Amino acid sequence: MIPFRDRNPSGAFPYVTIALIAINVLVFIHELGQDGRQLQSFVDAHGLRPAFVSELARGNPSLAHYAAPILLPLLTSMFLHAGWLHLIGNMWYLWIFGDNVEDRLGHFRYAAFYVLCGLGASVVHVAFNPDSRVPTVGASGAIAGVLGAYLVAFPRAQVDTLIPLPFFLPLVISLPAIVVLGFWFALQLVSGLDAVTMVQTGGVAWWAHIGGFVFGALLLFVFQKPPERRRVYAYRR
Repeated sequence: MIPFRDRNPSGAFPYVTIALIAINVLVFIHELGQDGRQLQSFVDAHGLRPAFVSELARGNPSLAHYAAPILLPLLTSMFLHAGWLHLIGNMWYLWIFGDNVEDRLGHFRYAAFYVLCGLGASVVHVAFNPDSRVPTVGASGAIAGVLGAYLVAFPRAQVDTLIPLPFFLPLVISLPAIVVLGFWFALQLVSGLDAVTMVQTGGVAWWAHIGGFVFGALLLFVFQKPPERRRVYAYRR
């Protein structure tokens, strides 16, 4: 399933969502402007390496003076991407689903919500990959939080979805968000459980997606506007 539009206009301009997309794109352009060695150094410095965080949490004295550069990637890693497809896929989901969540929470609370979801996703990734020294990058964990909040807030919203079929005959169908995002989460969960039994040397951070999604679904209840201040939605079919 590839969602490409929701029929759930928010009625409010998504300032923060657009700003987040712009920041991610600008950081990626900065990545493109570096040569191989510079880029590797940049990713090493700002990507999340779970083993370092785990060793710091265990009280490794040799890392005591490096707490800031070890912990800062919990935040900075969510603004880096590994390639064009990685960036476009993440920003596409953020564009489709972010505006409604931003409207439900309000601009400033949405910004805080996004960062907290990203941090929560990073912590879960570290917990499931405590010995990995592979730098992890991407906004997927934070955006998964947006998806989790959207599913809880707007389960009946219709999402136009592309379903690939054999012989390059795609099917376009409108499905409820609970089906589209529920399927997305189920895929992450199955993949994450499968990854637990494998030695991870890189690839997709499934548990960051799972953790971010759950964080977003729960944090919605803390960050959303009071009922009397929420916009009343009339779902389009």
